[in-house]
Amino acid sequence: MRSLDRARAVCEQYHPGLLKALEEVPFDQREKPGSTAIDLFRAHGGVGLLIPTEFGGAGASPLEAVRVQEALGAVAPSLAAATTMHHFTAAMLYALTERQDRLTPAQVDLLRRIVPEQKLMASGWAEGRTQQNVLAPTVTAEVTDGGYRLRGSKKPCSLSASMDLLTASISVPGADGTPELALALVPADSHGLSVHPFWGTGLLAGAESDEVRLEDVFVPEELVVRTSADDPSRLDDLQTAGFIWFVLLICAGYTGATASLVADVVTRERGNPTERAALAISHEAAVALLEGAARALRTGVEGEEAVAGALAARYTVQDALVANAGRALELLGGMDLITGSPNATIAASVRLLAFHPPARPAAAEPLLRYFAGGSLELA
Repeated sequence: MRSLDRARAVCEQYHPGLLKALEEVPFDQREKPGSTAIDLFRAHGGVGLLIPTEFGGAGASPLEAVRVQEALGAVAPSLAAATTMHHFTAAMLYALTERQDRLTPAQVDLLRRIVPEQKLMASGWAEGRTQQNVLAPTVTAEVTDGGYRLRGSKKPCSLSASMDLLTASISVPGADGTPELALALVPADSHGLSVHPFWGTGLLAGAESDEVRLEDVFVPEELVVRTSADDPSRLDDLQTAGFIWFVLLICAGYTGATASLVADVVTRERGNPTERAALAISHEAAVALLEGAARALRTGVEGEEAVAGALAARYTVQDALVANAGRALELLGGMDLITGSPNATIAASVRLLAFHPPARPAAAEPLLRYFAGGSLELA
């Protein structure tokens, strides 16, 4: 598949040797809990993909990042899902460095150590909770001497076993006592932070999507990013931008997983030419739609327009991927399943895209209001 070849070339450009190293590990081994896939990701410089070059990262564009995730999804779907959490957090967090004096020296020092030390960042945002505003804090923060005491949990939380840093949105009292958004940077070895079993399916088990609990976890004031009087909506804007990155990157991983199935059909010449061409065309259309949304982000589309565009692409691609994966599995035939191919597992994992927030019913009315000329408010 030409689009998959293109994605693999971009991944090789940024992470030389990573795909080959992953492919040398049997599929069932790279997809299970405790897999070496995340270690290989670190060893091949995966952490820095979306981190600016001045902080030692690669500074990849949205389109390039989507293609890297497509390539990873085709080889290691669990890894693509897990690293999406790190990448969208990085894209959001490092945007704060663009404004002079916006971060404390301790925060800047921490960000400068992410790439050299290959630190992975997990997300403690609200995007994983059913019936929860996808952009609202899920962790409570109590003011204490020198900082805050955090309480709450994130489940599922990908990278739970491998993370070095948890980023959590919190609500803190502002200067006038009104709650305002803040961002806590929580080292994974903090006292009171613990990981507990949660993920109960074998699909994407290598993503380490278990529960992270915060029980009176102390975070010093210097590691909490606050809004400021001259920039009161900055964190809200960044959280929205992070949400857009999340939607694009999570879709890319599942697109890559489906690409591996479609490529198998085409390479092995399963079905007749008309069937193969229809499947390939449908897949390439999904890729073009997703990559088009990434191009829009690169050219400066932002805010509600970018969110609506990303969600429109996501739901359309989601439907196409499930249909394409099912059709590919059918064309590959029963012997493919009987002989132990991982294709049935890959096809089943593609369906999990539907469960990433916001679910289609939750986004339906907000999108309708937006398309009719109103504002876009997700809940």
